[in-house]
Amino acid sequence: MTELSLRGLTKRFGRLTAVEDVTLDIPDGTFVCLLGPSGCGKTTLLRLLAGLESPSEGRIMVAGEDQTAVMPEKRDFGMVFQSLALFPHLSVAENIAYPLTIRGRPKSEARKRVEELLDLVQLSGLGDRRIHQLSGGQRQRVAIARGLAIDPRVFLLDEPLSALDANLREHMQVELRQLQQRLGVTTIVVTHDQKEALTMADMVIVMDEGRVQQIGSPMEIYRDPANAFVAGFIGTSNLLPCTLEAGGRIEVLGYRFEADAADRIKAEPGTGLILSVRPEDVQLAAPGEGLSAKVIFIRDLGESIQYVLDHDGQDIIALYAPSARPDIDLGDDVGVTFSPGKRVVFPA
Repeated sequence: MTELSLRGLTKRFGRLTAVEDVTLDIPDGTFVCLLGPSGCGKTTLLRLLAGLESPSEGRIMVAGEDQTAVMPEKRDFGMVFQSLALFPHLSVAENIAYPLTIRGRPKSEARKRVEELLDLVQLSGLGDRRIHQLSGGQRQRVAIARGLAIDPRVFLLDEPLSALDANLREHMQVELRQLQQRLGVTTIVVTHDQKEALTMADMVIVMDEGRVQQIGSPMEIYRDPANAFVAGFIGTSNLLPCTLEAGGRIEVLGYRFEADAADRIKAEPGTGLILSVRPEDVQLAAPGEGLSAKVIFIRDLGESIQYVLDHDGQDIIALYAPSARPDIDLGDDVGVTFSPGKRVVFPA
């Protein structure tokens, strides 16, 4: 049974359309990441789900029930804000209990629920502390516990890890994902961090300019992007001008090759198209083989070696595992080919 459904959801602020015609289904228990650049509409979409904004058009359905006009406190949605919005004058336990308190739940029930949540987020024994006495990661856990206090049907988080340093952020990504798996709650996280989305999510929703560009699993989004925007925004991709011939041959920067049956061709034959190739699918060869280029930069990233190549002012990035590092140095002339079946052709 589909837990959360959006139908034609649109939000306008005067002449500005922040969210446009979003229609999607999110199965029960799915971990979703809303991903896109700043200003793409992902936070507005989250606020529409929470009931903090009213849609200009469209409907929000949960388990078949229309929630579009339901007040935020009646939706049974948990929310973690980007700022965390914790109350400094309240203790940790009082912060977590706040959603229960404003709903008039008995104190004994609230105390029991707070103890359960403190244990769940690994803060047992810290209920009496004030917020300023906690570390960044601990504050994050308090905000998550508060969002879960009402046992929400849907859990919404707006860039919850953006204020954390890199190491703590990665640790909290794992914690949040494991917590969601244990609880089985439908969870929607807004992020602009591609790695975060690809690491955590069952489903990634990529947005740009208020519209959904693609919905899919992290691997689908990465390996089979719907358009040039998704290919360029998700991870790193070489986006090169190309021509697709009627017979299936592809010409890119003077290099012609036959399209493989597994290549994704998303454009009709013609000129002015875009070839997308991931760096790990760029192969370096002897000069004269494939596309000619010069090595202008080499970077050791630890888990991989990055090569930046130049072909008449066009940069091409190649990525190799250290164990497969080719015998190539800075300034060398090389040939460049692209792995068959890993190439995508888009309209410009």
